[in-house]
Amino acid sequence: MRDPHEPGSWGLCPFLALTGRPCPLCGGLRAINDLVRGRLGAALSSNLLVVAAVAAAAVGLLWWAARRAAGTGAEKFPFPAGRRTRWAELLGLALLVVAFGVARWTPALAWAAP
Repeated sequence: MRDPHEPGSWGLCPFLALTGRPCPLCGGLRAINDLVRGRLGAALSSNLLVVAAVAAAAVGLLWWAARRAAGTGAEKFPFPAGRRTRWAELLGLALLVVAFGVARWTPALAWAAP
């Protein structure tokens, strides 16, 4: 119904509106739309982080499903971790998202900006 490639078709990103710079998730909807339509190159240039997250989720889900089907104790999703490890993982993920957001503002990753 709406083409995410049309500027403003899904509203504006508040971070982009306030700072003039794209947030780490800007272009995510376009990336998902391009993935669904089989345009991997366009999806990667729309938002590399979202494409990587979708790929990681698909691999994790397949890994979990294979272990579950084999009956090898896949009750816990791929990476069972303690409380401290989960906080470290969340902090690492947050740092990755922020680093990606800042990196796409640089001339070296200008192609990755939406």
